[in-house]
Amino acid sequence: MTGKTDPGRFFEDFRLGESLAHATPRTVSEADAALYLALTGTRFAVNSADPFARAIGYARAPLDDFLAFHIVFGKTVPDVSINAVANLGYAAGIFGAPLYPGDTVTARSEVVGLRENSNRQTGTVYVRSRGVNQRGESIVDYIRWVMVRKRDPTAPAPAASVPTLPEAVAPEALTVPEGLDLARYDRALAGAAQGWDDYKVGERIDHVDGVTIEEAEHAMAARLYQNTAKVHFNRHSEAKGRFGRRLIYGGHVISLARALSFNGLANAFRIAALNGGRHVGPCFAGDTIYAWSEVRDKAAIAGRGDLGTLRLRTVAAKDHACADFPDRAGEGYHEAVVLDLDYWALMPR
Repeated sequence: MTGKTDPGRFFEDFRLGESLAHATPRTVSEADAALYLALTGTRFAVNSADPFARAIGYARAPLDDFLAFHIVFGKTVPDVSINAVANLGYAAGIFGAPLYPGDTVTARSEVVGLRENSNRQTGTVYVRSRGVNQRGESIVDYIRWVMVRKRDPTAPAPAASVPTLPEAVAPEALTVPEGLDLARYDRALAGAAQGWDDYKVGERIDHVDGVTIEEAEHAMAARLYQNTAKVHFNRHSEAKGRFGRRLIYGGHVISLARALSFNGLANAFRIAALNGGRHVGPCFAGDTIYAWSEVRDKAAIAGRGDLGTLRLRTVAAKDHACADFPDRAGEGYHEAVVLDLDYWALMPR
């Protein structure tokens, strides 16, 4: 066999400060939005109806913010996490220009941290990834860290360098889409009467509904994002792995939790920042996802009387409705928890 195929990078192949240009440019379309809706059940009005979106200043209905995130994420996989054991977390994510059908997405990443794990079988790689549209406008910019296998456990590792990550994105750093004006925001059409002023810091919202992950759906979702990670697709290799079966892409759980949050947060129409997040536990086909959210903070937007932002913590659990257990501060996570996500969302006042 000739060596024309690419096995992907292993931990010892990364260098601190290197820049990675990711293939393949992707022109998004209405079909992407429709398939994403079919896979997640998302119901947010601004992403569902052109007239609704135009009424508040968008050019048309933008693609869901997490769909934009996943498309950028998917581009990074062949160069960053094709040989990953697990994607570990996120920080410092800022959503920029809305992504519209017809836009073309490209992405680059910079290696901002490296640390070999004590078993010398794996290491943690920190990258800052940025997706831009055809005009060079940032769509999403975030840091993630991922555990990557070593090709050779005896290979020397680079000196450990772990980036200092912010606890949260500052409210003043959030991007409000140009031209946005919520004077004509229709709460009845959006699905809920509650706005920014109706939520209190410390309030918790049980999103009540649950959704079972089907085998075909999670694979189709990962393909939609062109995510090629082996742990999601290769039944033969994963049968020999830690769990003995394929893992659900954690981003699919993020999207399901966001879709479930509509029941209680229907007017949180725009994800503005991803402060942090952890995939706490593995998720598999057949698991049923439930979610609840806590209002961690809220902030007014300078010069804007029509909208504010909520800092939300959304927790997703599998096979346990959220009423089954309280959040146990200081006692660690309940064994059913699979996702803990911290983000800012824009909401009308």
